[in-house]
Amino acid sequence: MGQPSQRGLLAVFGSTLFQLVGIFMLSPLLLLMLKQAGVSNTVAGLFAATTWLGIFIITPFASGLVRWLGRRRALWLASGLPLFTVCGFLVTRSLAVWFVLELLASMAGGLRWVLAESFIAEFAPAQQRGRLIGAYATLIGLTMVIGPALVAWMGVDSPHGLWAVLVMLILGFCWTFLIPRTPVAHDVESARVGLHGLWHAIAAHPVVMLAGFVAGFFELGLGSVLPLYGLSLGLATGAAALLLSVSGAGGTVCAIPAGMVADRFVDPARGRRRFMLCLVAMLAVAAAAGFVVPTWPALLWPIALVWGAAGGTLYTLTMLDIGSRERGITLVNSTSVLVLTYTLGALVASSCAGALLDWSPSLLFPGVLLAVALLGLWVLWRSGLPDQGRPTIS
Repeated sequence: MGQPSQRGLLAVFGSTLFQLVGIFMLSPLLLLMLKQAGVSNTVAGLFAATTWLGIFIITPFASGLVRWLGRRRALWLASGLPLFTVCGFLVTRSLAVWFVLELLASMAGGLRWVLAESFIAEFAPAQQRGRLIGAYATLIGLTMVIGPALVAWMGVDSPHGLWAVLVMLILGFCWTFLIPRTPVAHDVESARVGLHGLWHAIAAHPVVMLAGFVAGFFELGLGSVLPLYGLSLGLATGAAALLLSVSGAGGTVCAIPAGMVADRFVDPARGRRRFMLCLVAMLAVAAAAGFVVPTWPALLWPIALVWGAAGGTLYTLTMLDIGSRERGITLVNSTSVLVLTYTLGALVASSCAGALLDWSPSLLFPGVLLAVALLGLWVLWRSGLPDQGRPTIS
């Protein structure tokens, strides 16, 4: 790996560490501040959902912005805009302004998400791409723990909370200036962008995009409602909240080993597809176990672990699959669609899971989960196992 690529990887990892710690401090801090101000749960929930709305708005246009600004300038924009929004949170308590600022911050976050993953795929050498993408996924998992932990340590009432977020974002922004200048993408003129590019990427990688949807459904979407699931089964509040940590730990711990295994496949494309098949099969088994959970609640803990581990690893493999095939604007475009399908899976799961738990936690809830997993399993099985041999590891 050449010196520019090494510097690029270090810069992306460093900026991600500080910026995501700041973001994962900001999200719970703002929600708790809103609750202290007396807003309803409905309004607070809509404020939280604004994050996903911003990502949905920006991702179809990320490749067009990159073609217009260039990759480094687009990353500087995505990293600098949250600084402006945090300054806004510091100077005003207007709820309407906060919604606008949160939407802008989430749009910047969606653009940064796409760019960071495409930079990792671009800078990583082919023989180490799996472990580096796995390491990146692990880093993201750690920031999800560090950010809220810092909020808990400082306290919601601390006058320094938003200032600490601002410092983290500034440090992350500074790291982005270490990213080396990248050559002009070979497909800067020919690549399809915008909505046309979105459909082109889905047509080029339909199975991988479906796998991204399944990963988002189980890892992010169901992970977010695990406390509700635990409470519906009679768990104490603390134990129900701990389910989130179990799910997050599964995805964080498994990402690097999964990437290392993927790097060693003799036939990488076939090996990744079979690996995805095994992971979705694990999700199907975990979903089926949900039918037994009402009579054996202890099963909820390994189920949460599988949702996080298999779902997180599945997303890591989809990143690796796209990063191994494409470069330039086309890579940015396909990464945008992967982010879109992943967040769509999270939205579908989080929006319907609460109602399913109210209506039928013992039958309908696990039944819908099993249907999603079996659909993914069937599509992966029918789609693309090129031949009959098992993937070989060198």
